[in-house]
Amino acid sequence: MLAFNTLKKSFTSQLKINFTRSLATSSTTTLDPAKLIIKGGPVFNGLSFGSPNSASGEAVFTTSLVGYPESMTDPSYRGQIICFTQPLIGNYGVPSGNARDDFTLLKYFESPNIQCVGIVVTDVALEYSHWTAVESLSNWCKRENVAAITGVDTRELVSYLREQGSSLARLSIGNDKSEEFYDPGLVNMVAKVTTKEPFHIPVKNAKHHVLVVDCGAKENILRCLVSRGAEITVVPYNYPIQKVADKFDGIFISNGPGDPIYCSETVENLKQVIKEQPDLPLMGICMGHQLLSLAAGAKTLKLKYGNRAHNIPTLDLTTGKCHITSQNHGYAVDASTLPSDYKEYFINLNDSSNEGMIHKERPIFSVQFHPEAKGGPLDSSFLFDKYFKLLDQYKVDGKYKDLGDLSSEKLAGARVW
Repeated sequence: MLAFNTLKKSFTSQLKINFTRSLATSSTTTLDPAKLIIKGGPVFNGLSFGSPNSASGEAVFTTSLVGYPESMTDPSYRGQIICFTQPLIGNYGVPSGNARDDFTLLKYFESPNIQCVGIVVTDVALEYSHWTAVESLSNWCKRENVAAITGVDTRELVSYLREQGSSLARLSIGNDKSEEFYDPGLVNMVAKVTTKEPFHIPVKNAKHHVLVVDCGAKENILRCLVSRGAEITVVPYNYPIQKVADKFDGIFISNGPGDPIYCSETVENLKQVIKEQPDLPLMGICMGHQLLSLAAGAKTLKLKYGNRAHNIPTLDLTTGKCHITSQNHGYAVDASTLPSDYKEYFINLNDSSNEGMIHKERPIFSVQFHPEAKGGPLDSSFLFDKYFKLLDQYKVDGKYKDLGDLSSEKLAGARVW
């Protein structure tokens, strides 16, 4: 028995060593100490591998196994500290932020820069290997001035966040003694990520012209539109779209960060479009879903800890089919408040929260999840095809020849940050 206990103690000790210093982080002894401080909650000690500057924001977690470059550059994460539940992060490095596709859209990122204020991992890979990689996760965080901590028991952290809900947190680097906690929920985060000026992405032999309301649009959402043959004009979130709606084949409302209550201008603009353009196809994703629902007359609510993952099952209530979806949101639509001319489209099979709504007669629908999924599954990408069928039915040739200030030759060719 004594020999067994000695062996058990040795094995347990070795487990702790491997937890804090795997092969991927064998050089972590050169890293500075860091702490993740949850406001009114626990403190997690670790090591800094990013910016030497401390950061504060809302601590949230994602269970996605891959896609950390896409997640970190997703504007929906603006003002947040991301906890990755996947134990090893950074092993395939970071691809080039300058690479672009045939539509001049970013090839690997969802925006030009990291949007979250910090990241938390169990074990960071300081060495990386992938044919697209140009730098390590550590170097990227340092270059973008993003705080990062490794050596944290993310299982314990996630258990806390699931029980207590998403919490304000601070990543304290080195000898930082500040107790300041920044609350992104008190700020209009959409205003920080929307394009500052309208821009246009042309498509050769375009079949449609879609107006995109940019609340923090991911690059792959724009790609899903242009790759299907639609040229797009992208405008700021508070642009008076009701004044130009009749010049386009459809309006698309993008994803974005924070509380939809701060986008009251967008909601009022959408209300007028719905009232004045009854046949115009409208589609929204994530924040776009919430804003369309608010314009329809519904209400939204804050979820306890949100849904952020690449493997969330949703049920299509019109077909009875289940789709695995990519999600990233902390707010949801209260389906019980949808007006009678709308119906619930999708529901979340994990927590029964609303995942979509659709008008019973008009070409209006929206979803809470991300059918463009980058990263994540493409089960629901058919929703873009559904939208394009609505565009086909509505299209009237020549009606948008005179776009005035939104004429393509007057606009930039990329988002203006």
